[in-house]
Amino acid sequence: MVLGATPDASRYANLAANRLVRSGHSIVNVGIKTGEIAGVPIEKPETIHNDIDTITLYVGPINQPPLYDYILNTHPKRIIFNPGTENSELRRMANDKGIETEYACTLVMLSVGQY
Repeated sequence: MVLGATPDASRYANLAANRLVRSGHSIVNVGIKTGEIAGVPIEKPETIHNDIDTITLYVGPINQPPLYDYILNTHPKRIIFNPGTENSELRRMANDKGIETEYACTLVMLSVGQY
Protein backbone atom coordinates (compact mmCIF):
# COMPACT_ATOMS: atom_id res chain seq x y z
CA MET A 1 0.00 0.00 0.00
CA VAL A 2 1.25 3.45 -0.92
CA LEU A 3 -0.25 5.70 1.76
CA GLY A 4 -0.10 9.31 0.65
CA ALA A 5 -0.49 8.42 -3.03
CA THR A 6 -0.83 11.36 -5.41
CA PRO A 7 -1.25 11.66 -9.17
CA ASP A 8 1.47 14.35 -9.17
CA ALA A 9 4.28 12.65 -11.12
CA SER A 10 6.93 14.81 -9.42
CA ARG A 11 6.15 13.40 -5.94
CA TYR A 12 8.06 10.50 -4.41
CA ALA A 13 4.85 8.61 -3.58
CA ASN A 14 4.01 8.58 -7.28
CA LEU A 15 7.51 7.49 -8.25
CA ALA A 16 7.42 4.71 -5.65
CA ALA A 17 4.02 3.43 -6.82
CA ASN A 18 5.22 3.25 -10.41
CA ARG A 19 8.49 1.58 -9.45
CA LEU A 20 6.72 -0.96 -7.23
CA VAL A 21 4.47 -1.98 -10.13
CA ARG A 22 7.41 -2.14 -12.56
CA SER A 23 9.17 -4.37 -10.03
CA GLY A 24 6.25 -6.79 -10.02
CA HIS A 25 4.52 -5.77 -6.80
CA SER A 26 0.76 -5.35 -6.51
CA ILE A 27 -0.20 -2.02 -4.97
CA VAL A 28 -3.12 -0.26 -3.35
CA ASN A 29 -2.95 3.53 -3.67
CA VAL A 30 -4.46 5.45 -0.77
CA GLY A 31 -4.57 9.21 -0.52
CA ILE A 32 -6.73 12.30 -0.41
CA LYS A 33 -6.38 13.20 -4.09
CA THR A 34 -8.31 11.58 -6.90
CA GLY A 35 -6.73 9.91 -9.87
CA GLU A 36 -4.64 6.86 -10.51
CA ILE A 37 -1.03 5.78 -10.50
CA ALA A 38 0.35 2.89 -12.53
CA GLY A 39 -3.19 2.01 -13.59
CA VAL A 40 -4.39 1.69 -9.99
CA PRO A 41 -6.99 4.18 -8.71
CA ILE A 42 -6.28 6.25 -5.61
CA GLU A 43 -8.79 5.43 -2.90
CA LYS A 44 -9.64 7.30 0.27
CA PRO A 45 -8.37 5.89 3.60
CA GLU A 46 -11.68 4.21 4.41
CA THR A 47 -11.62 0.57 3.29
CA ILE A 48 -9.53 -1.62 5.55
CA HIS A 49 -7.48 -4.07 3.49
CA ASN A 50 -6.62 -7.29 5.28
CA ASP A 51 -3.98 -8.57 2.89
CA ILE A 52 -1.38 -5.79 2.95
CA ASP A 53 2.23 -6.86 3.32
CA THR A 54 3.79 -3.39 3.46
CA ILE A 55 2.55 0.16 3.92
CA THR A 56 5.03 2.59 2.43
CA LEU A 57 4.23 5.87 4.12
CA TYR A 58 4.31 9.25 2.36
CA VAL A 59 2.28 11.27 4.88
CA GLY A 60 4.11 13.65 7.21
CA PRO A 61 3.92 13.08 10.97
CA ILE A 62 1.65 16.09 11.56
CA ASN A 63 -1.00 14.55 9.28
CA GLN A 64 -0.63 10.96 10.52
CA PRO A 65 -2.70 10.93 13.77
CA PRO A 66 -6.09 10.77 11.97
CA LEU A 67 -4.69 7.77 10.05
CA TYR A 68 -3.45 5.79 13.07
CA ASP A 69 -6.55 3.57 13.35
CA TYR A 70 -6.65 3.01 9.60
CA ILE A 71 -2.97 2.01 9.52
CA LEU A 72 -3.09 -0.20 12.60
CA ASN A 73 -6.41 -1.86 11.68
CA THR A 74 -4.99 -2.72 8.25
CA HIS A 75 -2.37 -4.66 10.21
CA PRO A 76 0.36 -4.82 7.59
CA LYS A 77 3.42 -6.96 8.19
CA ARG A 78 5.62 -3.88 7.77
CA ILE A 79 5.50 -0.08 7.65
CA ILE A 80 8.23 1.82 5.82
CA PHE A 81 8.55 5.37 7.11
CA ASN A 82 10.04 7.19 4.13
CA PRO A 83 12.23 10.27 4.75
CA GLY A 84 10.15 13.03 6.31
CA THR A 85 7.50 10.65 7.68
CA GLU A 86 9.40 9.39 10.73
CA ASN A 87 7.12 9.19 13.78
CA SER A 88 8.25 7.50 16.99
CA GLU A 89 4.70 7.42 18.41
CA LEU A 90 3.23 5.56 15.42
CA ARG A 91 6.31 3.35 15.26
CA ARG A 92 5.84 2.33 18.90
CA MET A 93 2.12 1.72 18.39
CA ALA A 94 2.82 -0.45 15.34
CA ASN A 95 5.58 -2.41 17.08
CA ASP A 96 3.22 -3.03 20.03
CA LYS A 97 0.84 -4.70 17.55
CA GLY A 98 3.62 -6.85 16.11
CA ILE A 99 4.07 -4.75 12.97
CA GLU A 100 7.65 -4.41 11.75
CA THR A 101 8.74 -0.81 11.11
CA GLU A 102 11.63 0.69 9.18
CA TYR A 103 12.90 4.21 8.74
CA ALA A 104 14.01 3.80 5.14
CA CYS A 105 13.41 4.94 1.57
CA THR A 106 11.27 2.68 -0.59
CA LEU A 107 12.90 3.96 -3.79
CA VAL A 108 16.39 3.19 -2.49
CA MET A 109 15.30 -0.21 -1.18
CA LEU A 110 13.88 -1.10 -4.60
CA SER A 111 16.96 0.12 -6.43
CA VAL A 112 19.33 -2.01 -4.35
CA GLY A 113 17.08 -5.08 -4.19
CA GLN A 114 16.30 -4.84 -0.46
CA TYR A 115 12.58 -4.19 -0.66
